[in-house]
Amino acid sequence: MDAMTLLHERSSMGKLMGPPPGPEQLEAIYRAALRAPDHKELRPWRFIEFSGEGLDRLGELFAEAEFREDPDVGDAALDAVRKKPHRAPMIIAVVAKVTPDIPKVPKIEQVVSAGCAGHGILLAAHALGLGAMWRSGKYAFDPTVRKGLGLEEEDELIAFIYLGQLAGRHRPVPEHRLSDFVERWT
Repeated sequence: MDAMTLLHERSSMGKLMGPPPGPEQLEAIYRAALRAPDHKELRPWRFIEFSGEGLDRLGELFAEAEFREDPDVGDAALDAVRKKPHRAPMIIAVVAKVTPDIPKVPKIEQVVSAGCAGHGILLAAHALGLGAMWRSGKYAFDPTVRKGLGLEEEDELIAFIYLGQLAGRHRPVPEHRLSDFVERWT
C-alpha cells in the first residue's frame, strides 16, 4: 500500500477479533509510533499493552472506577464495564509522559506529540491489514484508572487503541469537502 492510499483510506474498525497482532506486527506498529514529531527529543510517550489476562485486569480497573463514581451501581452494570476491554484482543494505552517546565516545549506540544504517536499506531495497523479503533471515554480521564496505570500528575492518557483482526464489514470512508476545513490566505 502506498503512503497516500494509506493516509486517504485509514478508518476506524469497531468490530475486531483475535488473534492479537504478533510480535513482528507489534514491532512495526511501535516503530511507526516512535516516528511522531518530537521537539527537543523528549520522547513524551509511554505505551501500555493489554492482552489476555491484561484485558481482565483493565476491565477490573474500569469496574473499580465505575464503583467509586457510583457505589450504588448494580452488578450487571459492573459486569458490562468489565467486558469493555474484550471488544478487541489487544489494547494499547497511549500516554503522554509529560515533562513540565521545558523551555519552548509546553505541555500541549508534548500531549500532541503523544497523539501523533497514537495516530502512527493506527496507520501502521491499517498498513498491516489489521483493524484499529481509537477510544477514550470517561475511563481515560478517571483518577482511579490513571492511578491504576501508574500515571504521574502531569501525564495524560491520550487513548485506548483497540487492535485486532477485522471482524466486521469495512465501511466506505466518507468524503469531505476540503473547503469546509481549509482557509487560504494568499
